[in-house]
Amino acid sequence: MDLARRSLAALDLTCLDEHATPARIEGLCRQAASPWGQVAAVCVYPEYIRTARLALDRAGAGAVRVATVANFPFGRAEADAAALDVQRAVAAGADEVDVVFPWRSLLQGDARCGESLVAACREACGERTVLKVILESGMLPTHDALRDACQAALRGGADFLKTSTGKSAVHATTKAAEVMLDCIAEHGGTCGFKASGGLRELADVAPYFTLAERILGRGWATPERFRIGASSLLDALHAELGGQATGTSAGGY
Repeated sequence: MDLARRSLAALDLTCLDEHATPARIEGLCRQAASPWGQVAAVCVYPEYIRTARLALDRAGAGAVRVATVANFPFGRAEADAAALDVQRAVAAGADEVDVVFPWRSLLQGDARCGESLVAACREACGERTVLKVILESGMLPTHDALRDACQAALRGGADFLKTSTGKSAVHATTKAAEVMLDCIAEHGGTCGFKASGGLRELADVAPYFTLAERILGRGWATPERFRIGASSLLDALHAELGGQATGTSAGGY
């Protein structure tokens, strides 16, 4: 029960379905508050930021943050284009932006591209907007490559390191999470961590809490520093907490 409540509070309820409609986003936002508490954020495409904010306010979930994506899902190398995505998201009212790291450039030997892109996006976020950097860890084939991506994102000013877009063949893994959390610890533990991709049951989530608290200490994994990107997970959490299935699967991570 405690794990379910913690997971609910850390959940970024996500709909990144290309065929989503405003009505679908509004329905997702109505699920953000429950008798057991509220999720941390809803994550939607940029064109639905204002729709989500209004729907959350109407649902009595005004404290839930609105997140969106940038440079998504391909992680292109153009820092100016990614920063422009972020600027537009911030102007539309996004509280958080999940930007895709240019992982292909890293694999091609360009060690500076990722840091520069993250730094440009961090500047575009300003002081209030949280920047989560999606490393697409499943596409980085070695420990060293993932570690290099983590270090570049941290040097660029990432507020969170995130595993996956949910659009690639390999989603979140505990092996990748351990590398990412170790890098976060080396940088003082102030950067957050987000597991996303393929997380549908409470049992899928538990190992990430365990890893985070083993590496960064008991009590570190709060919603301010630890997130779970998912949509269908919400039904499993409500079932564990005693509620009815809500049919919230929305084409998210």
